[in-house]
Amino acid sequence: MIEYYTSMILLIPAMIFAFYAQSKVKSSFNRYLKVRSMRGYTGVQVARMILDRNGLRDVNIESIGGYLSDHYDPRKRVVRLSSNVYNGTSIASISVAAHEVGHAIQHATGYSALTFRNQIAPIASFSSQFAIPLAFLGFFLRTDFLITLGIYIYLGAIAFHVITLPVEFNASSRAIKQLTSNGLVYNEEVKSAKSVLNAAALTYVAAVAVSIAQLLRLFVLRNRD
Repeated sequence: MIEYYTSMILLIPAMIFAFYAQSKVKSSFNRYLKVRSMRGYTGVQVARMILDRNGLRDVNIESIGGYLSDHYDPRKRVVRLSSNVYNGTSIASISVAAHEVGHAIQHATGYSALTFRNQIAPIASFSSQFAIPLAFLGFFLRTDFLITLGIYIYLGAIAFHVITLPVEFNASSRAIKQLTSNGLVYNEEVKSAKSVLNAAALTYVAAVAVSIAQLLRLFVLRNRD
């Protein structure tokens, strides 16, 4: 049991970083949610304009509930925006809207990292639900086979988090490019838009850090004396 609690030390730095990342994205989003974009477009207007100008008129946009619940659904080809983003005219609103449209453009152009992430998503979902409980069951039963099996299964979840990084960074890069090339923001607004998107990207970096720390913890438990 001592090994179980001491192994928690490996998670502490990653968890602190994850907490910081969540706080950063919320503070950045809330800050720029109060800064109205000079063009005055709403998030849904920006999303629609970018989609249409990239030949994606068949991709729909829906308003959903929640806070920072915005996402692109590749199965139904729908961009879903939270109410603050959908109806908002702030820098935060149009930046997040453009980011989600960036995923739609990735999908339409066959961006390989997104394709791979979508393919392993079911495996990652299974891995994240069962790998850790299986490994800890092996620890308490003193069965190294179960711990090792849990580690191998957990690699699927880690792969998902790792491949998510280039997908998200690329979507943000596309968002800034679309906002500027289509004249949806002024030059002096670009830095603010990047601040919102960079803060959001930290959460994905934190997810990778936490998953790797958890993996190291499993190795420590397996290699106990």
